[in-house]
Amino acid sequence: MAKRDYYEILGATKTASAEEIKKAYRKVALQFHPDRNQGDKKAEEKFKEAAEAYEVLSDAQKKAKYDQYGHAGMGQGGDGGYQGGNMEDIFRNFGDIFGGGGGGGGGFDPFETFFGGGGRSQQRTRGKRGSNLRVRVKLNLQEVSAGARKNLKVKKHIECHTCHGSGAKDSSSVGKCSVCGGSGVMKKVQNTILGQMQTTATCYQCNGSGQQITKKCLTCNGLGVEYGEETIQVDIPAGVQDGMQLSMSGKGNAGEQGGPAGDLIIQIEVEQNPDLEVDGQNIIYNLHISFIDAVLGAQVEVPTIEGKAKFKVAAGTQAGKIFRLSGKGLPSVNSYGRGDQLILIHVYTPSELSSEEKKLLEKLRESPNFKPKPGVKQERGFFDRVKDMFE
Repeated sequence: MAKRDYYEILGATKTASAEEIKKAYRKVALQFHPDRNQGDKKAEEKFKEAAEAYEVLSDAQKKAKYDQYGHAGMGQGGDGGYQGGNMEDIFRNFGDIFGGGGGGGGGFDPFETFFGGGGRSQQRTRGKRGSNLRVRVKLNLQEVSAGARKNLKVKKHIECHTCHGSGAKDSSSVGKCSVCGGSGVMKKVQNTILGQMQTTATCYQCNGSGQQITKKCLTCNGLGVEYGEETIQVDIPAGVQDGMQLSMSGKGNAGEQGGPAGDLIIQIEVEQNPDLEVDGQNIIYNLHISFIDAVLGAQVEVPTIEGKAKFKVAAGTQAGKIFRLSGKGLPSVNSYGRGDQLILIHVYTPSELSSEEKKLLEKLRESPNFKPKPGVKQERGFFDRVKDMFE
């Protein structure tokens, strides 16, 4: 099912400021918060949907790519796009929107205060989120045109093979948190103008897990991660451009002590082709022909992304003329058609001639057909002609 427009989800416009987008997200999140809509799966999905929209629109770089390419520009999970895949990640990443610490720092959180936490604080993970990784992937024009599947060997922090990410020596090495007593939350009574009010916040010591390691894993020294290598399969959509970034959620460095993994940021690098130049979705090929072929016409082969193609040079073709092979360019990352291949004609003028060749040309020099016609303009420059095509 196609994703809804992020601006529509938040009830904001493309011209909205960062503060307006923040306010719009806060309003929608409050409306569909799970604690206000317990048991309502539709409300929960809308809450997650709003978090995904805000994750992109609150970041200037991601917002710019979304405005230009739409959802397709976000790649797999977004261009550094939506990083939180569940309620836990949403609360952790965006807790500051509602006045709380978001990361279990013991700060005031209206959701926990007024709605009782909704089981949220009991679901906190103990560990720290892993950092993002960035890799560069090179593609040739054929791969850009058709899309590509790459298997990347990534050196990174992976889950410890001994403790399986927990950081504990064994199961008996995990006990109750000494600060919250295993509840995962800390309660505080405050005096307000409305009387005494009890607030609930995530325990700063265990980050809401209610657990604490008493004996560390000897392999990872309690971190839950070790340095290793992972092979990651990446499906790259057709039409990506040089410099574009894709993101794979949860494929970055593993989180410490069971925390969520970071993301893998994939930066696209398009290799130069010895024959073809890229101009947006269009492909440019410089065709060099002889003076004779320009006069009499010729049947030639030209390289395209898909291989060789036969091309007819019409008799009397002028230097600088541009021909178009429709649909022989690159696809759009949004799947809105393909570009064209533009063939720019260059006429070669020989600098060395035999005496016999010179005599032949001297005879032709006086022919009226070899003299410039009055009022006939020469072909305009290449870039002027390309500009005219798209105006």
